[in-house]
Amino acid sequence: MRLRVFLPSQTAADESADQVSAEAENGAFSLLPRHVDFVTALVPGLMSFVRDGREAFLAVDGGILVKRGDDVLVSTSNAVRGDDLDRLHRTVEEEFQRMGERERKARASLLRLEADFVRRFLELESRDT
Repeated sequence: MRLRVFLPSQTAADESADQVSAEAENGAFSLLPRHVDFVTALVPGLMSFVRDGREAFLAVDGGILVKRGDDVLVSTSNAVRGDDLDRLHRTVEEEFQRMGERERKARASLLRLEADFVRRFLELESRDT
């Protein structure tokens, strides 16, 4: 099978796989080359794939998985790849901390914009009276 994992701005994985395992809302599943075609929504968690007897992992932030023929396509907003679970766990924690910091900065910027909007609106209103 050909596994391709797409993020909004890049491809996280594009390689052959003998087996792909992931988790959907109704439970975990594994795909083999002759598995029936289907589409499912993934929950945030670990996705694994086996190639030549070696297992690799992707931590995904939910997404959509499409199995069609020999193609397994995954679209997700965020994914982190690792061959070792302990290292992947640390990498995911670091990524979440960075994401949390970016989110805090974005919220602070939004609050400043809102405050500036209200201030300017009040200035315009006071001019009209």
